[in-house]
Amino acid sequence: MDQPNSDGVAIDLFISKTKKGSNLKFTDSCSKLVFSVDRHRRLLSDSCGNPLIFISHNQKKKASWEGFTSEEKNDPMFRVERTTNTLLRLEFQVTNSDFKMRGSPFFRSCTIYKGDSIVAQTSLMYKLGIQKVLVPRNRFRLTIFPGYPDDHAFIVALTVIFFYGRKFWV
Repeated sequence: MDQPNSDGVAIDLFISKTKKGSNLKFTDSCSKLVFSVDRHRRLLSDSCGNPLIFISHNQKKKASWEGFTSEEKNDPMFRVERTTNTLLRLEFQVTNSDFKMRGSPFFRSCTIYKGDSIVAQTSLMYKLGIQKVLVPRNRFRLTIFPGYPDDHAFIVALTVIFFYGRKFWV
C-alpha cells in the first residue's frame, strides 16, 4: 500500500465528507486519496479500494468497537472501549495496549496517545488571509506525528471510531 513517508516529518491527512450520507475521505496535501471509509459497511480502504480494516460496533457493549482484517470478524486486531462520555469530552482506551484517545467531537479535536506521547491529533482548519474564515466543519485535518512506525491505517481507524455516531457522520 502507498502510505505517506513518516521519516521525521509530521503527516497531514485531510478528512472530508462531501454530502450527507456519503463516505469519509482521507486525502494528502495534494488532494490525493489515501484512505476512504465506507460509512455503511464501516470498512476502511486504501486509495486503490483494497480493504484494510473492518470496524465493528459491539452491539452488546454499546461503548465498544473492534477492528478486523476480514469480514468474517474472527480474530480482532484491536478493541476500543469508551471510558468517558460527557457533552464536550470523550475518552477511549485501546485494550491490551497503551493507546488512548481524548477529545471533543464538537470541536473536531481528538488526540491519540501511546503512553504519554502524542501520536496523532485532529484539528479544524482555518483559511489564511484577511478574513480568517473557518473552513466548513465537514473538513478537518489529522496530523500523524513522526516516530510512529506502525500502520497509519490503525490511526485512521481510531479516528473513525472516535467520531462515529457524531454529527459529522450525519
